[in-house]
Amino acid sequence: MANPLFDKLFAPHIGSTATFLILPNGDRISYSGFLDQTAQYANVIRDSGFEVGDRLAVQIEKSPEALAVCAACALTGTVFLPLNTAYALAELSYFLNDSSARLFLCDPKNHAALKTIAQTAGAQILTLGPNGEGSFADAASTKPKTCRIAQRSSRDLAALLYTSGTTGRSKGATLSQGNLLSNAEALTELWQFTAHYTLLHALPIFHTHGLFFANNVTLSGGGAMMFPPKLDVEKMINGLPETNMSTSNPYSGERRAGSVGFPLPGGGRSQDNRP
Repeated sequence: MANPLFDKLFAPHIGSTATFLILPNGDRISYSGFLDQTAQYANVIRDSGFEVGDRLAVQIEKSPEALAVCAACALTGTVFLPLNTAYALAELSYFLNDSSARLFLCDPKNHAALKTIAQTAGAQILTLGPNGEGSFADAASTKPKTCRIAQRSSRDLAALLYTSGTTGRSKGATLSQGNLLSNAEALTELWQFTAHYTLLHALPIFHTHGLFFANNVTLSGGGAMMFPPKLDVEKMINGLPETNMSTSNPYSGERRAGSVGFPLPGGGRSQDNRP
């Protein structure tokens, strides 16, 4: 048994000096540097007493460090649970209790307000800020940059994402390693995404499109991502000449200005014909 998600998406880039993330200030993070940090984070998770299949919930800002936490979960066999940064205390309390999260990562500025609900849910609480600060990052700074890869199968749970709750209380949707990997591989093929491509990442990373579609396809193809922390329309427009991946079209076919284009093979679009 291996670890399909880590083996296919992350392991091929170990030691690679190719650019993975391009930050707004022009700094670049290589695949190797990103995976060094991933291993350090994984060692914190493992040393916290985590067992394979335990849940780690995060409510932190979009950052390279947040991505590394997600990767560390794949490496250790931990179930990753991203939470909207706009959730209120009552919502967070529900998610932490319902998911049986063992560790909760939050922004340092929110620690005092969230400490009690985490403890009530039986979750350890650590902090990770948008600039790599916090108790989780401090613990990781002295950890080795290698970590044993957990043995997992394609059927094992990799992530838990809660539905929006528009038709009732939010429910946890489970995503296996196989779910995430097949999605990444299919889109990489349909988009013909390769190491020559740069993707402009304009989405938050607490839902499946911003977290898994964009990131995993980039990892699968070996390309790079321009990775701003928040949506800034002017900066996004300025970044367009530097990117060659910004829409969800099939690689071949007509492009229409102002439209996302035709659906991918096997998909479709719904239409509301009500007046």
